[in-house]
Amino acid sequence: MYEPIRSKSVHSTVAGGTSDFPHRSREEELDIQLAGHLATLLAATDELRAQAPSEELDTAAERLAEQVARLRGGRAPARLPAPAAPPAPHPAALHRRAHTLASRALVVAASRADTAVAILTAERMDAHAAALEPRELASR
Repeated sequence: MYEPIRSKSVHSTVAGGTSDFPHRSREEELDIQLAGHLATLLAATDELRAQAPSEELDTAAERLAEQVARLRGGRAPARLPAPAAPPAPHPAALHRRAHTLASRALVVAASRADTAVAILTAERMDAHAAALEPRELASR
């Protein structure tokens, strides 16, 4: 009833040959994604440091920078100097954003079983949640 296919398929198969572009493993993709989340969290932390310098934020920023560099094969993340960052008009919004970024990084860290980053991001989530508590209660 049907005529057999006589021409070569336009669809390629993975097992059939080599590809023209490099493929990354799942672990490499997760490393890239996690480094991006941590770099964004580092930027938010640097904004908070510019607004209200503290030793705790300095330590957190250094730990985040170390993890980003580790995930990027030793390349340090780009950072703005503290005075160059304009102050954010709403510190509570910045803390909420940093909390969200830390939670995203925690999900990826858990997925790739990176305990050091999971602990660091959980600590950052707790710190940002604690920074929001007095403000949240005062606004009610």
